[in-house]
Amino acid sequence: MSDILIVGSVAFDTLRIAGCIHNKILGGSATYAAMAAAYFTRVQLVAVVGTDFPRSAIEMLAKRGIDLAGLETVEGQTFHWEGAYNDDLGSRTTIRTDLNVFADFQPKIPASYRSTPYVMLGNIHPELQFQVLEQIDRPRLVVADTMNLWIDIGREALCRLLERIDVLVVNDEEARQFSGEKNLVKAAKTIQKQGPSTIIIKKGEHGAILFHEDQIFCLPAMPLDSVADPTGAGDTFAGALIGYLGRIDQNSHVAFRKAVVYGSTLSSFCVERVGTKGLESLQVEDIYKRFKQFEKLVSFPTDPDSF
Repeated sequence: MSDILIVGSVAFDTLRIAGCIHNKILGGSATYAAMAAAYFTRVQLVAVVGTDFPRSAIEMLAKRGIDLAGLETVEGQTFHWEGAYNDDLGSRTTIRTDLNVFADFQPKIPASYRSTPYVMLGNIHPELQFQVLEQIDRPRLVVADTMNLWIDIGREALCRLLERIDVLVVNDEEARQFSGEKNLVKAAKTIQKQGPSTIIIKKGEHGAILFHEDQIFCLPAMPLDSVADPTGAGDTFAGALIGYLGRIDQNSHVAFRKAVVYGSTLSSFCVERVGTKGLESLQVEDIYKRFKQFEKLVSFPTDPDSF
């Protein structure tokens, strides 16, 4: 079992969903990723919060075994995002983004974290992601997330970053935007030429596609009869993925396939409740049971003698 380092945002989210307003609940890319990864292995978190960040949230993260030596508290207000979802939760509109102390965030990696073998670069500016790698000693595996905004305004930095990472996690829109390809297979191959040998394309309610070197694995999303909040599902996916890889300390194609299933498993729990609540109440038995449900969902009998 290996430790993993997660760098990203810890934030407050205000969510408008189905006529309800959930005001300043715990959120942020690093928060969701760390909580998911902590079910598999030891997690080190690097982020920044303001003096308004509640002690109860820090205690909750610490109780999950997340090392918070890299969580910096700065005078001011914590990063806050507010968004409204449409009725089917398929899209959302940003109402406001208050960067607050996050505007001046410069990741400072504690000395005790710098030899951590597994690193996840959460959804922050690619220049900051690159700064993190400059402070790490020869990591075994680096996973990075990004978004449309960074592809638009930080493409040059993102291209430099891709040369240094092993795995890029993006959604289908981002993959098409960066590659210029409409076909996702072509899009993944184009991105692989930039550096990362593994591309994972998230497709929301339609699952995910793993492109690992020259092999492809497709996984549907878990069919759910109730979805409360899709916020943080992608970060949860990435956190569980690298958490599982760190736990077994393997990077084979089979390991990546199982990691994608565990990522989708944790994401399915995340969306069932608002905010981080879906990740707070889980038991290991719940995760394994749903993992086995995925196994049944995608398996089918094969008979070489029948058509």
